[in-house]
Amino acid sequence: MGVSSSPWALMALFLMATSTMVMAIPPRKAIDVPFGRNYVPTWAFDHQKQFRGGSELQLILDKYTGTGFQSKGSYLFGHFSMHIKLPAGDTAGVVTAFYLSSTNNEHDEIDFEFLGNRTGQPAILQTNVFTGGKGNREQRIYLWFDPSKAYHTYSILWNMYQIVFFVDNIPIRTFKNSKDLGVRFPFNQPMKLYSSLWNADDWATRGGLEKTNWANAPFIASYKGFHIDGCQASVEAKYCATQGRMWWDQKEFRDLDAYQWRRLKWVRSKWTIYNYCTDRTRFPVMPVECKRDRDA
Repeated sequence: MGVSSSPWALMALFLMATSTMVMAIPPRKAIDVPFGRNYVPTWAFDHQKQFRGGSELQLILDKYTGTGFQSKGSYLFGHFSMHIKLPAGDTAGVVTAFYLSSTNNEHDEIDFEFLGNRTGQPAILQTNVFTGGKGNREQRIYLWFDPSKAYHTYSILWNMYQIVFFVDNIPIRTFKNSKDLGVRFPFNQPMKLYSSLWNADDWATRGGLEKTNWANAPFIASYKGFHIDGCQASVEAKYCATQGRMWWDQKEFRDLDAYQWRRLKWVRSKWTIYNYCTDRTRFPVMPVECKRDRDA
């Protein structure tokens, strides 16, 4: 009998194969707090609902408007985490975003973007990193679970040495500080956290060929956790006052260890559907940071 090729079976085999390995040190455990502790609504307040004393939030998208929220503070480095359950069903054209962004012209940005799809087709997770106003560093993966069935945890670890994207504590992408190679790295522009649910059917699904089916509205994205553990700074700040003294600055968080690199390699080999580092049409010469990030 052949081995099942379902995503869940593949994941089980992977976890069994790695169960005897030395475990990596993940970021510190996120602490769940109510929405109002760290965040405020920013637009279309009537398209947001809070439950259980603010411990759970729903964003609602209909044909009239999307909606969103942002952090109260701005941060230079830290660990930021959210439990998210994506809209279910036919979600072509719908984007759920969770990201960090500065507010000036040459802005920095660290993105999770969940791109909806037709019923029966997997949602796509796109990540991107903007530095000094320059982006075009898209990577896209399928997830090894249905992100609309239950909450899953999406986290960003950001320090002076690297940015790491995690899904349920599995690293799915790293972006190293390659300033010595001439690549800008976000280190001196505080960023706020944002999340939004919106219609992007001009580009989100098959390059805009698949349009949002409003008969399936409202689309609902659900949130819990609202964890922020960062160095809070004013928008004008250029450095973190506690730089070098926080847990995320310590040696064990300056790189992935061997176990984490193996997990990242698994994501890249099994689930990646697009990586700017290997796109020779857009980039005839591989961007210099890709080798350091082990993306090629």
